[in-house]
Amino acid sequence: MSNKMKANLLLLIAAFIWGTAFVAQKSGGQIGAFTFNGIRTFIGGLVLVPLVLKNHKDKSQPIVNKTELIGGIVCGFFLFVAASLQQFGLAYTTAGKAAFITTLYVVFCPILYLLVFKKKTRPIVWLCVVLDVIGLYLLCMTDASFKIQLGDTLVILCAIAFAAQMNAVDYFVERIDGLKLSCIQFLFSGLLGMICMVIFESPVSMSNIMSVWFPILYAGVISCGIAYTFQVLGQREADPAIAALILCLESVFGVLAGVVLLHETMTMREIMGCIIMFAAVVISNLPEKKKKSEVPAEGGSSPQ
Repeated sequence: MSNKMKANLLLLIAAFIWGTAFVAQKSGGQIGAFTFNGIRTFIGGLVLVPLVLKNHKDKSQPIVNKTELIGGIVCGFFLFVAASLQQFGLAYTTAGKAAFITTLYVVFCPILYLLVFKKKTRPIVWLCVVLDVIGLYLLCMTDASFKIQLGDTLVILCAIAFAAQMNAVDYFVERIDGLKLSCIQFLFSGLLGMICMVIFESPVSMSNIMSVWFPILYAGVISCGIAYTFQVLGQREADPAIAALILCLESVFGVLAGVVLLHETMTMREIMGCIIMFAAVVISNLPEKKKKSEVPAEGGSSPQ
């Protein structure tokens, strides 16, 4: 098996883990959103600590510098907001719906990038925005009220927060070590979650936490720790466009896991909405065709 095939397989496993994690989040929601997310993200950060220590070669330098700490805190804050909104939303909507709506971050990312960094994005992305609006309407709007439900609204806001978090990661990852960035953001996000747990969801009994120990460990160790590591290893060898397309399958696995494990059902209208939204996600990640002027002539060299 070639290195690229191995990389694509690692990315596929990561997408599968993230998709099935929606079921773990849905199952663990009974102990409170802040409690579940605080514990699981903090565990995810602890899982990455040994990897950070192992990769720290220069013993004369501190394990974490000021820039890495700031980057981790900023990204961790957005991760805390996004994960909290998602967990609250899962209390009012299905795991399958939440999985598909969350994939809106792929389209929101370039929009926020344009607004914050004033850099233009490809025209095809705006077509994807229109497709996503159509898909969201079919997925979330009810025939009777024509209103988006509370759970769907919270998950849409979660997708925007995830887009902000990814833009923050994109900004800092060029300046600091990606593994340290992820570890710090998980630890900080978990710390914020546990502070909110004490303030808003106290008292929390250990027996209640232990009653959902498997969803917490799955979402923490497997989803945060292992899946992220697979993503990093996979993206070293995989083509960026193909990597993004594979990771988008998270939403498909989320819906399938909801149907198989939680016995959730979807109407034909909702299925059509999912298909349109997934098509928008895929199209937004397709590589841009090179202009004729950018294609080097035969025997010549590419323009600089």
